[in-house]
Amino acid sequence: MASDVRSTLGTYGVHHQVEFVFIPPRSPHFGGLWEAAVKSAKHLFLRAVGNALLKEGEVQTILVEVEAVLNSRPLVADSSNPNDGEAITPAHFLVGTTLAALPPGSAPPHPDDDLTHLQRWQLISAIKRRFWRDWSRDYIAGLQQRVKWTKESANLLPGTIVVIKEDNLPPQKWLLGRVTEVTHGSDGKVRVALVKTKQGVCKRSVHHLAPLPIN
Repeated sequence: MASDVRSTLGTYGVHHQVEFVFIPPRSPHFGGLWEAAVKSAKHLFLRAVGNALLKEGEVQTILVEVEAVLNSRPLVADSSNPNDGEAITPAHFLVGTTLAALPPGSAPPHPDDDLTHLQRWQLISAIKRRFWRDWSRDYIAGLQQRVKWTKESANLLPGTIVVIKEDNLPPQKWLLGRVTEVTHGSDGKVRVALVKTKQGVCKRSVHHLAPLPIN
């Protein structure tokens, strides 16, 4: 089965001038950045689950939810209309659009469950929110280019599309906006920016803003 899939991908690559390069089995260190992201996600996933006792279906549900969170992350600003404050995500390459955060399906509880159906739903939702909170914070921190104090960093410019670090956002919801005005400090560095979002205009410190590159 795997050989058939690889053959189909190879044929597609030949017709579209795409070359597929596979890493050796059980050699994640060959993966570089994407394997580092997988490692981080696995660590945060295990920390979010903690000591919770989950059924097989619940583990599968959480894994799918985690996958949706990872594929919802903004990669680059949409250059077709940067004024909209939209970003391209991995989901655009997978399904052609952003992923919707849907509520889990309902089912009658089994009589031998220690927790009620509502309590188990609340448990799964809490694990997802915990993963989202930790992973989104780490991802935004990674977008912010941190350099040593001995090096000059570029100032934030009006028109830049940014991800706003905001607390208590629901999973898969990223607050994006376009910088409309900046305020400089006495050293000439930008300290505060006005950002236009779909919800309106807000003022934020640059420490809460992560610029996105333009595709």
